[in-house]
Amino acid sequence: MKKIIKYLSEDKKTMQITCEDERFYVKPDEKTGQDVFYPSVTWICGHYPKGVAFYKWLANHGWDESESLKQAAGDKGSKVHSAIMDLIDGNEIAMNMQYPNPKTGNLEELALEEYECLLSFVNWFKEVKPLIITREVAIFNEELHYAGTVDFLCQVKGETWLIDFKTGQYIWPEYELQVSAYRHALMHHKILKLGILQVGYRLNKKKYKFTEIEDKFDLFKSAYRIWQNEQEGVEPKKIDLPTSLKLETQQKGE
Repeated sequence: MKKIIKYLSEDKKTMQITCEDERFYVKPDEKTGQDVFYPSVTWICGHYPKGVAFYKWLANHGWDESESLKQAAGDKGSKVHSAIMDLIDGNEIAMNMQYPNPKTGNLEELALEEYECLLSFVNWFKEVKPLIITREVAIFNEELHYAGTVDFLCQVKGETWLIDFKTGQYIWPEYELQVSAYRHALMHHKILKLGILQVGYRLNKKKYKFTEIEDKFDLFKSAYRIWQNEQEGVEPKKIDLPTSLKLETQQKGE
């Protein structure tokens, strides 16, 4: 898998770097100007035990099929996430809109299942009527040294919510740790509520499910300690390579 760089600021100094088995956020130190690398919340939470339900799912599908399913789910989730951000920004989404496949970078039309996810998000939004604070914002916890991206901050009936969007049918334990970690990087916002909104949910008529999440920051810190043990001494891979290659060829007889 190639390295994917996503710029998070207009000056392109704050960015998210994703490789096959790792993800870092990067921003310059305010004093020295040197780039500082922060491990991502999702990468850290991936080291937390996934629970019996996940391992049963893995056993039922086998490793290769499970990896294919997870990749497909990730591709779908990325396209749906991008389209939801457009909806929050007030843009109209047509059925034939195109969004980049995160694996290939190629533009693809929204699949029917992806469009149905967006429809369920619109239905949730119309019912709940949240007041938008911000969306898709990079957060940094300087004390514990981690970073991540918050999907949605809003107010509902006078209460402030941090909401993460998911396209899957299950809420795995690591998802609860993710939103808890985000909360503790945004304590200055006085966030009181954590929630996960599953769009395209197939087990009820509304096609979405909203779940309030208990703050499990202590468990996140445990996952962080596991991550630190597993990644001890590991630093972001830095290698200088030319941006293009060309041979200076000479034909026989010249």
